[in-house]
Amino acid sequence: MLNLFKRKTPRDKLETEYRRLLAEAHRLSTINRAASDQKRAEAESILEQMERLAKEAGA
Repeated sequence: MLNLFKRKTPRDKLETEYRRLLAEAHRLSTINRAASDQKRAEAESILEQMERLAKEAGA
């Protein structure tokens, strides 16, 4: 309940989106391989954004 008013950081938002896309890619992997690959590529793009954000914060 304490996290009710806590705002998500940009990294938290990206991580949530990354996990959602990976789960969707996994679900689609048995149904439609092309769509699964597309979701995986979107997840990799989010991961690159997270890495860039980490580098900027560390620099």
